[in-house]
Amino acid sequence: MTLTLGPLLIDAGIDPRSAIVIRHAFVPSHADTGIVGIHADSTDAEILRYTANQSTNSRMFPAIPPRHWVVFVREAGNQARLWSIVENVGEVSNNGIRREFDLSVTEHMEDLRGRLIIGWRSPRAWWMKATTAAAYPVAGIADAEPIPFPGFDRLVLTHTELQAVMREHRYASWRTALSSVIGIYLITDTRTGRHYVGKADGEESIRQRWSSYAANGHGGNVELRKLEPSTFQFSLLRVFDPATPNREINATESHFKRALDSIRHGLNRN
Repeated sequence: MTLTLGPLLIDAGIDPRSAIVIRHAFVPSHADTGIVGIHADSTDAEILRYTANQSTNSRMFPAIPPRHWVVFVREAGNQARLWSIVENVGEVSNNGIRREFDLSVTEHMEDLRGRLIIGWRSPRAWWMKATTAAAYPVAGIADAEPIPFPGFDRLVLTHTELQAVMREHRYASWRTALSSVIGIYLITDTRTGRHYVGKADGEESIRQRWSSYAANGHGGNVELRKLEPSTFQFSLLRVFDPATPNREINATESHFKRALDSIRHGLNRN
């Protein structure tokens, strides 16, 4: 059975009845309007700005476009590669010929950006209702480009980012690095600024410990169970070789609890 775009949209929380699908082509400029087009090296900001500028002619673009726009760029032949999904907040300017919309990039299908390729059955159409595009076949999902590991002392992750690190192929080198060390980590509730100092020691690597936070948000910690993990921020305070004695790990953990006052004014119980 052929996989189509529709199930991917629904799985991402996009109702095809409330979305349109766009396929941009790479053109230097449009002869009829003089508007500068986009090219293979266009930045995300340039593509977003280009997408936001549309005709006032309702035969060219919907008079009242829906909330979500699923934006692709043209591939070789009759194919299209996903750029992003944007949210339309509304029209912000209109000179009678062109109008501009307030668009923002959403997290919908974030892991498929630049990877999802669909067949485009209507080569003359550059936009359509998502209910129509929902039947378009998925031609392929490319491997994600690997993201270089930034280093232990530069690692700062939201809970959503932590989940991606533990799941996605492009973060494979990150998981390898985190598997190689034990140590002391910090969770900050960014809503309140309260800290939780934790440790991974013995045979439990940082990767193993953080995998539990990615899975359930609290890692089994009583205080963290009471909180919403969407505002958690994860970072490393100090890493050690797995052969480091437990007494050194424990001493370092105690030091950071005192330094950050995470027992009296934070999220550590002891």
